[in-house]
Amino acid sequence: MKYVLPLMAMLVPATAMAWPWSTDMMNQPSIKPQETDHGVIHQFPARSVPVTGIPTKVANREEAKGLSNPIAVDEHSLKIGRRLFRIYCAACHGLDGKASSPVSPKIGAIDLTMDYVQKDLTPGWIWGTITFGSAIMPAYGKPGEGGGSNDLSVEERWHVVNYVRNALVKEPAATMAGTQ
Repeated sequence: MKYVLPLMAMLVPATAMAWPWSTDMMNQPSIKPQETDHGVIHQFPARSVPVTGIPTKVANREEAKGLSNPIAVDEHSLKIGRRLFRIYCAACHGLDGKASSPVSPKIGAIDLTMDYVQKDLTPGWIWGTITFGSAIMPAYGKPGEGGGSNDLSVEERWHVVNYVRNALVKEPAATMAGTQ
């Protein structure tokens, strides 16, 4: 009898953990992002919008022309835009935006620092070009339509517009060389 009570005390917690209420919420039926079901990745539901995203409400670059930038031009936005520009745009347009990369002459990339881009094109038009591409440039915002990489979110494209229009021309040479 003197061993039964301690043995019962040790078994009660183990027994309690076996009850249905001990099932971790992680084990409930759910589909995690990028999780596969027999090798097939689940698609997001139709018409779903990312929680942190701003939906694209235009169908082409011409319709984007009149859009105004919802992202404020500040140091944070310019820093994000600079980083994304260097990742996605500099290969063709050059770090300085002057179509100075080795491939620029071969593909006809334009100088983004010229007055035509800086003063004549609207921010919406630049955003639309990033989103839908042009004759040579691929689209960076059209999901599921051949050729578009869809690598940049709506907000990220606006950060790139902020950088191109407000900081690219003013970047010091040292920054272009990659010291920052």
